Amino acid sequence: MINRLLTWIVLLALTLPGYGQQHCPIIPAPLKANLQAGAFILDMNTPLLVEDPALADVASYLQQELLRLKLLPLATSRKKMSNTAAIHLRLAEKKNNAEEAYRLMITERGISIEAGSVAGVFNAASSLMQLVANIDVNRNKILIPAWQIEDEPAYPWRGLMLDESRFFIGKEKVMDLIDWMAFYKLNKLHWHLTDEPAWRLEIKKYPKLALIGGIGDHNNPLKPAAYYTQREIAEVIDYASKRNIQVIPEIDMPGHATAANRAYPKYSGGGSDQHPDFTFDPGKEETYAYLSAILRETKALFPVDMLHLGGDEVSFGSDKWMQNEGIKKMMNQHHLQNLKDVERYFMERMADSVYQLQAKLLVWDEMADINLPKDRTIICWWRHDKPEQLQKSLDKGYQTILCPRLPFYFDFVQDSSHRAGRKWGKLYSSLRDVYTFSADSLVSNAEQRKLILGLQANLWTETVTNLNRVDYLLFPRLAGLAEAAWSSREVKNYRSFEERLKEHLQLYRKQELYFYNPFQPDEIPEPVYFKKDRKDLNAKEN
Repeated sequence: MINRLLTWIVLLALTLPGYGQQHCPIIPAPLKANLQAGAFILDMNTPLLVEDPALADVASYLQQELLRLKLLPLATSRKKMSNTAAIHLRLAEKKNNAEEAYRLMITERGISIEAGSVAGVFNAASSLMQLVANIDVNRNKILIPAWQIEDEPAYPWRGLMLDESRFFIGKEKVMDLIDWMAFYKLNKLHWHLTDEPAWRLEIKKYPKLALIGGIGDHNNPLKPAAYYTQREIAEVIDYASKRNIQVIPEIDMPGHATAANRAYPKYSGGGSDQHPDFTFDPGKEETYAYLSAILRETKALFPVDMLHLGGDEVSFGSDKWMQNEGIKKMMNQHHLQNLKDVERYFMERMADSVYQLQAKLLVWDEMADINLPKDRTIICWWRHDKPEQLQKSLDKGYQTILCPRLPFYFDFVQDSSHRAGRKWGKLYSSLRDVYTFSADSLVSNAEQRKLILGLQANLWTETVTNLNRVDYLLFPRLAGLAEAAWSSREVKNYRSFEERLKEHLQLYRKQELYFYNPFQPDEIPEPVYFKKDRKDLNAKEN
């Protein structure tokens, strides 16, 4: 009797004005979502039927999230149960080569999750968790509206880059952010672990990289060493993998090498007054062996078949190269005319080290200028003021990730009234700009659009001194990024997104995120940061 009454209450609520296709609460908006009459009653006795052992991690994710968010401990089973209301996880034949597509069907009799891949099944599980997240538990039961959803992503690459050199976020918070990435179907974590301020990755062969290079951050050079041990790296990678997220490490070179050179100065190529010891030494043969050993150890830690080598802003600190006898000798030996040629020579050699590890090379868009194999190289276009660099990447046939400063650098402020953070002149990265970004306005050639792997936001952490600021810069823009990268143009609607986001803000509050509220900007004050010298903040590009 109680169950029937609860069902009628839900049905009454679902017939109120505003419900239907546009009010499916999921972010990113699914391709097709239709609301049917009825609701499924989920309780602790609802079994999770796992019809393929490959889906065990997805089932475990659902168990963990339902327990964490709703205190509902579900059990799994591989036995088919007739006349039992259950959540069914199954692999089906893949359709239209859509690797991450899924179907989520909810009726009074059960919940069916079906996809042609484990990734697709996970995406369906993520959608189910979004449907459940803001529904209150009543008498240990949750009534889930009978949504019928068919969905697939617009792009295979939906990424977030975390800069931990300038501020060490730490394993616990990174795992928390991985949960939010999974919640929003973001599937690539680009981990920026080395740069000028600090080196954050344990390398057994060169322990001083972490022990000495790990000291300090962008705003406090005297902070005690902080870095990830290889065991912690393995934990993060495993945690992300079970949430359909690949983790791609970045070992920056030949520039942004200050922290590494602090640990092992004999490999330094010098720098400039503003960026001392900024580069590795491309004129010393030992440098290539040293860096190749680091890459080999890094690749052993990260099972993904990709390594990011940076390759950006080398001119910030290559002043001393022309005074380096080893570089002069190398230029003469290999007929290199200028420092750009030296940079190209260095990156081509280090790219070969990556390729020998059977990995693809990721680099920033400066590297579109050199000739790397297009089938083994991915370009990250970041300089929004240089669309010609994007065009050059596509003209050369490189797969390309779009992460332009505007609107995808999340260290930029998101409101004109914010005081801490970057702007580009008077421009900044608002939630609306993140949401409405479209590659179509940049790439008119239909064949070249196929080279666009997807979108990525980059959180550089010059202005971060605490975890509250990490939250404030990411949320709710992370939700806008998710819909920009996943949802097709046909279903995107900013007004609808805003209405759905209001419901997600309630979840942010429950999870104690320190977020920016675009509807009530004064609700949570902007966290400020303290820095002795802020003059370089807007001068720095990457």
